[in-house]
Amino acid sequence: MPEREGQSPVRLNRLQELFGGEIELVSEDGATEVYLIKAEFQFGDQAYAALQNDAMRAEDEVELLRIRLEDGEPHLESIEDDEEWENVSEAYDDMMFAGDERP
Repeated sequence: MPEREGQSPVRLNRLQELFGGEIELVSEDGATEVYLIKAEFQFGDQAYAALQNDAMRAEDEVELLRIRLEDGEPHLESIEDDEEWENVSEAYDDMMFAGDERP
């Protein structure tokens, strides 16, 4: 799990190179949904993706997922650990809103 202290996220673009600007994900119930790839970044030893579907776009929210490589292929998985999610969320905000005034 990445630690926040002294680390900055590093932008990546592997998913965009493979899939373009959007990716289709299949939910557990078999429904397919299109997500915009908002960002992909390395934080600590782990890569993450910030994805956004139409409903999330209306609320200006993103889904943060861990990227795991298996046989060179990226697989997305949920971030189950609350502390890891919090650290990754802050890293995403730092990367996307650097220079903006935030409370």
